[in-house]
Amino acid sequence: MFAPLRERNYRLWAAADLVSVAGTWMQVLGLNWLILTATGSAATMGVVVMLQALPVLVLGGWGGALADRLPARPTLIALQTLRALLALALIAGTGHLWPIYAVALASGVISSLEGPCLGRFGSALVPPSALGSALALGSILSSAGRIIGMSLGGVLVGITGTSSLFALNALSYAAVIVALVAMRPGSVRTLAAAAPGDGGVRAGLRYIARQPVVLVVLALSFVLGSLGRNYQVTMAAMVAGPLHGGSAAYGMLSTVFAVGAVAGGVLLAGTGRSTLRVLVAAGLTISVLQLAAGFAPTVLGFAALILPIAAGAVIFDTVVSTRIQLDTREDMRGRVLATVGIVSSLSGIVGAPLIGWMCDTLGARGSLASAGAVTVAAAVAGTIVLARLKGVRVLAVLPLVGRRTAGQLA
Repeated sequence: MFAPLRERNYRLWAAADLVSVAGTWMQVLGLNWLILTATGSAATMGVVVMLQALPVLVLGGWGGALADRLPARPTLIALQTLRALLALALIAGTGHLWPIYAVALASGVISSLEGPCLGRFGSALVPPSALGSALALGSILSSAGRIIGMSLGGVLVGITGTSSLFALNALSYAAVIVALVAMRPGSVRTLAAAAPGDGGVRAGLRYIARQPVVLVVLALSFVLGSLGRNYQVTMAAMVAGPLHGGSAAYGMLSTVFAVGAVAGGVLLAGTGRSTLRVLVAAGLTISVLQLAAGFAPTVLGFAALILPIAAGAVIFDTVVSTRIQLDTREDMRGRVLATVGIVSSLSGIVGAPLIGWMCDTLGARGSLASAGAVTVAAAVAGTIVLARLKGVRVLAVLPLVGRRTAGQLA
């Protein structure tokens, strides 16, 4: 579990990441509060989310191609500096909506390059054998940073207003820049870079099209992400509807979900097993539990299902990221990671309104059960296809069955 922490550069990166994630969630809380108090419109918040996601969809391929060519460390330093300036711009533009829209759009443009750059750079900080544990630890830090950022931001916003949250977020990027500067370049693994004339985006698309295992993993990620990841929507619908809870119940479920996310990261980091077998097992488990959650009789019963769902979701997403990086060429990694980012953005853009519509049409229970049934079918189909691609028996892919044979599904 702690193998990545033996690397000095990774320790610097992990500490800086915790600070940065906390700052990011403080800014998210501050922005939401600023928009709601200024407009009273949840739809405006949706516009901001859309403006952040659209550039990743449009520019993600080009961002991945650039990430495969540019030196990661100086590129990340430049991008973190730009993010700090955007956070400061929010302070200057407080009281108006157009600076918020502009910052959201610019942030999305930065993310289209930053995402694949971060993926390439992070995988260079640890040996390949420790990559799964490093990504799992990253999930733990992200969950912890979210809890810290939202908790601290919730206290500060009532005392100092939103500007202080934006300022603290700008300062958090300085921690990342300091960590990048303090790293020892000689200890960073050199990943193969793309040649200047290798075809860019089109070469990346052709490469991915020839990787059937990667395509299946991406398809599973999209289906389970769009129909099985919008827990904030379904939790709120269940609490306000059939479970007859209040804000306290919703807050408790959010806390349970965060605890489950941390537990999933700890479990995966401890085992270090980021195989396709773990991926399909996690996908099947969370899909079945999601279906069952639609029939939970009480808030506590729903919480008992949410905990392992959150843990399994972190395991599934982390293994997806690990396999995508380990099963693709280094000189194509940025473009493949960009594709993962595009799939993730698409699943959010498609899934959130779809799940919301299903809750309004079928009810909260019907939405969870229907979406769960679809994700179960997708997970079973993905398991069968992956087993055939790898040349192993389907039963050998499932948990606790055929341990020796399943080991081939790595």
